[in-house]
Amino acid sequence: MVVQSRYLLYFFIAILVFLPLPFGSNRPLYWWSSQLALHLLTATVLLSALLSSRVRLSAISPWHLGLMGLFLGIAGWPWLMGTSMDTSATATQWLKSISLFEVFFLALVLVSSRQKLKLLVTALVLAGTFQAVYGSLMTITGTDYIWNQPKTASQGVASGTFINRNHFAGYLEMCLALGLGLLIANLEDNRAVSWRQFFRRIIATLLGEKARTRIYLALMVIGLILSQSRMGNTAFFASMSISGLLGLLLFRNASRSVIILFASLLIIDIFLMGAFFGIDKVQQRLESTTAVTEERVVVNDLSEHIVGDHLWWGTGLGTYYTVFPQYRDERIGSSYIHAHNDLIEFPSELGLVGLAPLVLLMLSSFVVAIRLQVSNRSRLLRAMGFASSMAIIAIMLHSTTDFNLQVFANAATFMVILALPFICLNIDRADRGLPETRRSRTLAAGA
Repeated sequence: MVVQSRYLLYFFIAILVFLPLPFGSNRPLYWWSSQLALHLLTATVLLSALLSSRVRLSAISPWHLGLMGLFLGIAGWPWLMGTSMDTSATATQWLKSISLFEVFFLALVLVSSRQKLKLLVTALVLAGTFQAVYGSLMTITGTDYIWNQPKTASQGVASGTFINRNHFAGYLEMCLALGLGLLIANLEDNRAVSWRQFFRRIIATLLGEKARTRIYLALMVIGLILSQSRMGNTAFFASMSISGLLGLLLFRNASRSVIILFASLLIIDIFLMGAFFGIDKVQQRLESTTAVTEERVVVNDLSEHIVGDHLWWGTGLGTYYTVFPQYRDERIGSSYIHAHNDLIEFPSELGLVGLAPLVLLMLSSFVVAIRLQVSNRSRLLRAMGFASSMAIIAIMLHSTTDFNLQVFANAATFMVILALPFICLNIDRADRGLPETRRSRTLAAGA
């Protein structure tokens, strides 16, 4: 019996919403169970595509398949040939990579309409809101527990159901970007032509979807501030400012409502809520950060030597923990599983050759996100282009000081972010009635 595509989408969304709940799925039991669920769902989707026309695989182009296959081949080679510095760790991370590409694949195949796109994005925004509320309540009440287990890190600050507050902040950055996209998609393009219409819009705003989305954004901003994550807050506000300016320049006929939205976000979220919920503490942490007091700066300097010594092929996926002790010196007093800098850890493990497919995938997604904003497509699709570009900027900025993309929940959510612009292209081309073969060719060219 072929499973209907909407039920497959519900299962996919359930997996995405579940991922952050058990400590960010950053423990073996939880990431293995999530990977198993993704394998089962992918197999079901492939089987449904073979037996029925309800699920179509044409949404994913040869360009995407080529990049994913190239990466998995390059990353898995050290494990297969035994040249990795830690073959067990490489095997584990390689299997994780398969699951993450399954997330990308499933997002493209299952999200085939505007309604499904909105459902997916709304679910992730609600997941981020839950994280923010949970983390804020735990902090305000002084309860340093996650699911009745005492916190081992990030005591006294919001971390949601994540072990580390910075990973909590990274997750909120992506959910906030998606929430902003939803808000922009619901803005009115035209001015009210009468007082009656004006008051109708005010009532609709207060009681409708825009008001709920605005509340979700406010709650997530509060959670982000209470995390006291220095780069988390910096990356969010910087990405919002950069993307906002780009959006105003790129959006065709940008209305006053878009300008008012960004002005209100900056004024209300930063100054008012920030002052009430302790943005000054984040500022103090930023001011006290120096190269002398931050051991991670030294770790990054030493880790750069790993990149230099293994420039082309790296040390093997997942081997940083094994390799770094060979480079550490007396200045390092702690043990480091990750580099606290994804922009160093990925090159050190993969080399330039293994890194290239990932960079190409991310850049192609960012370019398509920008193209969506300058197009004459619907407001929803352009808004999702904005959300994707903002989330990519935020995570790349945050990656300079942390390892969000090593945490399974955040990495999986980021793969959805990367898929989002291509999903919008697929929906637009389906609405225009382009033949399947032509859609596949134009999708690859658009990437």
